Amino acid sequence: MKNKVLSFYDWFLIIGVIASNVIYSLLSGDVDPVGSIAAVAGVLCVVLVAKGSIWNYLFGLVNVSMYAYISYKASLYGDAGLNALYYLPMQFIGWWQWRKRGAAVSESESGGSGVQVKARRFTWRQRSFLAVGCIAAVVAGGFILDYFGDPQPFKDSTTTVLSIVAQALMALAFMEQWVLWIITNIVSVVMWIVCVARGEAHAAVMVIMWSFYLLNSINGLRVWMRLSRPDED
Repeated sequence: MKNKVLSFYDWFLIIGVIASNVIYSLLSGDVDPVGSIAAVAGVLCVVLVAKGSIWNYLFGLVNVSMYAYISYKASLYGDAGLNALYYLPMQFIGWWQWRKRGAAVSESESGGSGVQVKARRFTWRQRSFLAVGCIAAVVAGGFILDYFGDPQPFKDSTTTVLSIVAQALMALAFMEQWVLWIITNIVSVVMWIVCVARGEAHAAVMVIMWSFYLLNSINGLRVWMRLSRPDED
């Protein structure tokens, strides 16, 4: 299972997020290095996840560290805690789990069998339990965040809960992660657009980043549906 070269779509996402940040900086007259680095590292991370490359975790470390800081400044405490307390250690756990499932750091190390992770998928029964559990957790989380004064409690809860579950599914190499990422990315775009209207720092760059995440997650679902087929193991 070899897939060493980035596709045209991958390059479109990478170059697109870089160009969008440059254009935004020129038009706004406001250079945002923290937001830009977080956005570019994030897109590089998710592009590599979609391809089943273990190197996604290197860029993930950079992205989650900076995004935790940005979210905290915007009073999105669910997202801030998620990145600092969960995503960050999950980068190391994910690296370890992907190595166990065949993701190599080089073609020579893999013995010629490819460097991608061996993906898998849930049964429909498992997907039903997943959906019910996520909905219940999102509603409960929304009420908790509302109690603590979160300005967008249910959107923040949605991105927080679904991201926690999706990140775990990602570390365990399950295809269903991408459905949750798609929902998370859509809600995140909306959430950061609200932050733009409120004048929050870094918010516009975050809208750009999450928009490219959304495009990649759609492609990721397509790729991992193939990677998780029984005949791909």
